[in-house]
Amino acid sequence: MDFANVDLSQLDNIDDVQKALVWLANQEIRVKTELDQLLDRNVQLESQFIDLQRQMPKLDDARRESRNLATTASRTSELAERVSRKVKILDLAKNRVHEAMGRVDDVLDLRSCVEGVQTAMEREDYEQAAAHVHRYLALDENVLKETAVDAAEGSGIGGAFALLRDAEKQLKYIVAEKFDLAVGEEDGASIERFFKIFPLLNLQYEGMEKFSSYLRTKISSSAKAHLRNAENVQGDRAGVVYADVLTYLFEDIARLVESRQPLVETYYGPGKMLPLVKSLQVECDVQVSAIVTQFREERHLDRKLQEVRLAYSGRITTAAKIQPKELDILLSEMTMCSARSELYLRFLRRRIAADLDVLAQEETLKDTAAVLEKMIQESQLSVTMQQLSGEYISVEDYFMRESFLKAVHLDTSAELESGSYTSSIVDDVFFIIQKSVRRAVSSSSVDCVCAMLNHANSLLVHDYKEVLEERLQGGFPSKGIDFSGVLQGKLQTSSSDVKASRLAFLVTLNNVESSTSNIRKLKQDLEVDCSALLAQVGEQAKAKVGSCLSDLASAASAFKDLLTWGISQLCLSAVAPRLKPMIDAFLSVSHNINDEQFGNYEISDPFVQQFIAGLQSLLDTFKGDLSPSNYDALASLITDELASHLERIVFKSSFNQLGGLQFDKELRSLVAYLSSVTQWTVRDRFARLTQLATLLNLERVSEVLDYWGPNAGLLTWRLTPSEVRKVLSLRVDFRKEDIDRLKL
Repeated sequence: MDFANVDLSQLDNIDDVQKALVWLANQEIRVKTELDQLLDRNVQLESQFIDLQRQMPKLDDARRESRNLATTASRTSELAERVSRKVKILDLAKNRVHEAMGRVDDVLDLRSCVEGVQTAMEREDYEQAAAHVHRYLALDENVLKETAVDAAEGSGIGGAFALLRDAEKQLKYIVAEKFDLAVGEEDGASIERFFKIFPLLNLQYEGMEKFSSYLRTKISSSAKAHLRNAENVQGDRAGVVYADVLTYLFEDIARLVESRQPLVETYYGPGKMLPLVKSLQVECDVQVSAIVTQFREERHLDRKLQEVRLAYSGRITTAAKIQPKELDILLSEMTMCSARSELYLRFLRRRIAADLDVLAQEETLKDTAAVLEKMIQESQLSVTMQQLSGEYISVEDYFMRESFLKAVHLDTSAELESGSYTSSIVDDVFFIIQKSVRRAVSSSSVDCVCAMLNHANSLLVHDYKEVLEERLQGGFPSKGIDFSGVLQGKLQTSSSDVKASRLAFLVTLNNVESSTSNIRKLKQDLEVDCSALLAQVGEQAKAKVGSCLSDLASAASAFKDLLTWGISQLCLSAVAPRLKPMIDAFLSVSHNINDEQFGNYEISDPFVQQFIAGLQSLLDTFKGDLSPSNYDALASLITDELASHLERIVFKSSFNQLGGLQFDKELRSLVAYLSSVTQWTVRDRFARLTQLATLLNLERVSEVLDYWGPNAGLLTWRLTPSEVRKVLSLRVDFRKEDIDRLKL
């Protein structure tokens, strides 16, 4: 209880009085402690007080000096203000002097312009005359008239301006007339001469219009000449002559832009290339339309497109279908047209970007770039090429699918080349796909590339995979094959038809395996092919192509799944039924043997030697026809089947210690053989059987604890405690009581 605010005289309870007494005692101790602390500081405070008294004279001196400093600062401030006022007056006077001198210079320039323009016009020195007019146009007539001191001089200035205005009109007319005359005479030097004069007369727009009109005339005449010559082209270039004509058109425009850009930038200023390019692009669109129209007519493109559509709709017979070979050259020319167009448009973007780099205003850069991109996207060139690209994709897909059907029809699986495991369909299909997609890449169009990658992936996953899957679904024709001599290492077929069907199944497996690796290689090759194209496009386009390429990885996985299913079917239908009786022979061999029998087993093994011989014969029936990878996969499945079935058989047998030792020897021989015929890891698959053999070799039941639990070391047991007891119970010489007492 806090007694600080309590009237102690009012306490009437002995307990409260005692508590108050304790509180007062504590307060007394606290006050005494504080008093002692204050007394201890007394000496220190007296010392500080003495030091303060000693510093008092110095503080008086500092106060006097600060007053003097304040006075000095005040006087300095007043002086600075007076000087500043005088400086402002001088600066104003200086500016007025400069202004007066400028007006005097302008008057002198005006007089010089009047004299100079007359002289230059008489000498037909139009550049010099334009320079004088340009200087006159920069002068302020009203300001100069105010500068005149008297009326007479003012009239002279007015007359000078009138004379220069007449000279300006006359010079504009002469320059325009001379430029048109030079264009008519195709005098390139004179055209450039008068083109340079237009900006001096503030006629930038008129000059650019006339110059671009002249350049468009040159582009038009050159393009028409190339188009006329296209009809007479023979030889190797005849098949791509219209792509060449487009190339000539783009090269002509590019040369004009490249050669005239320094001229425009020098005399018209930076950022002025875009109007010129827009004008030239109008002519380019006109000529592109004419070229593509003639291309469509000469190549009968519309008729071929109609035939392709009819073929897709199924309203045309197979014999009447257009042959893929007829489309090959046409497709190459279409991709060349697209590629040259993309190259030309990239050139325009680079040139305009270089022209805009000198502009300091970022907003102007963005606006101009947007205008350029809009011009490109809305140009007839872009529209025409987009239409042509869409038609190309349709025709290329038809070419790829019809070529694929022909490859399926011509597949020669029964007549394999020496040393080959696959039929012709694998090489043909991937040659066709790679040719079509690479041709799409050569178009330099991301849309074409993505479309053909999607079509190629669809062809692989659906059409091609379905063909192989249908062949595998027929199963391996084990009926008609004589397996009765497997244990003696002999295998015979009962008919040539069965042999041919058997070979076709195995070759199809090889085709699936080869196709899986070919898809992965195709993806890698196409990534390299697309790298140059992707280096020139944005992140969004890169993501689109990357997504389409990743679909090929999914296609490879689908073929891998089909291969796994096919090999498992082969194992189930042709191997497992023959493997089971071979393993069941283990039961006919006793493993509860004496020393004499053990010695006889060493001389002539009753099971494993014949089993390995039979297994070798079984594997040999597939080794020559399966690819090494498929053979290993089949051997791996056989190994799994063998290990699983042998384990079940062992649990049906009984052993003594010598029998367990015999089983261990048999198992080691079997593992060694399987390790020699396959590249897969075998020991891990026989881990349970190996541990089972270890248990069957024990001398006493209690020895299992030397391998179990903390004593297992690095050994990982695959058998459960109940399975361990079950294995130990297979030993006829182990007592059930001892096995039950084990603490596992």
